[in-house]
Amino acid sequence: MDNLPLLTIGVALLACVLCVVGVHAYSSGRAQRQALVERMSQTGPLALPSGRRRRFGGVDRRLRGTRLGNRIERKIAVTGLDLTPGEYVVYVVAALLAVYVVVGAIFAPFFGVLAAVASLWGANAFLNWQRVKRTEAFIAQLPEFTRVLANATQAGLALRTALAMAAEELDDPAGHELGMVADQLALGQSLDDALGELAERLPSRELIVLVTTLILANRAGGQVVTSLRNLTETLEERKETRREVTTMLSQIKVTALAVPLLGLGFLLMINATTPGALDKMTGSVVGQFATLIAFGLYALGAFLIRRMSRIQV
Repeated sequence: MDNLPLLTIGVALLACVLCVVGVHAYSSGRAQRQALVERMSQTGPLALPSGRRRRFGGVDRRLRGTRLGNRIERKIAVTGLDLTPGEYVVYVVAALLAVYVVVGAIFAPFFGVLAAVASLWGANAFLNWQRVKRTEAFIAQLPEFTRVLANATQAGLALRTALAMAAEELDDPAGHELGMVADQLALGQSLDDALGELAERLPSRELIVLVTTLILANRAGGQVVTSLRNLTETLEERKETRREVTTMLSQIKVTALAVPLLGLGFLLMINATTPGALDKMTGSVVGQFATLIAFGLYALGAFLIRRMSRIQV
């Protein structure tokens, strides 16, 4: 034990040397790979692997054959997340176990079970939130989208060509979604069906109005450019109105989040002042029943606050 400082210094120096060697090997390997790619690309275009490597392939294959896996796959598809059903399920299970262990260690094992159940609901709510977030981002791009369509149709281009042009010019998520519409049209699907599927993937009033306008214009003809110009102005006004409403309701949304957090804070104070109080409280059926009622009331209060503050613009 007398040589412990010297041993520590030696191990640290060895780790530094190994780190330098590893960085040098990585940089040299990357340079060799780049040189190899450049040499091979001289004979023609080189097809490089695209996308990331998928994990948990066995779980994903088994899950896709079930009804639950199909539902999860459909939900993930409309969120824009780069996840497979197998990856999502494995991540959710790992998160549930982590939440159960952490919350059970901080509060009590019974609270760990409640947190795991709440996290299971939260996993589904996360997908719904991602879908709403993607829809909101698409709605924010609708004025630019209609402007591109109006300019393209005014230049004499067909509506199908205008949609393909908008898919190339707009960023995600509008570019990705319109690219899917353009691919469906290229495969022979009708314009009504392709735009109808777009409205189903990203449900919103603005998109429904736009899809209805495009479908009617495609069926009956008429002043498409004038309709799109007027729709662009309307969408710009609705965009500003939605931004104002969101700013006005921000305090209410914080209140809805603070209500359940206050309850958790009180539990931490009780457990800090009287260690083991939560274990005793949840050790009986009456205590567990009272805890469920309390958490249910907190959840009901947060739900009612958000429900009353929801304004459809």
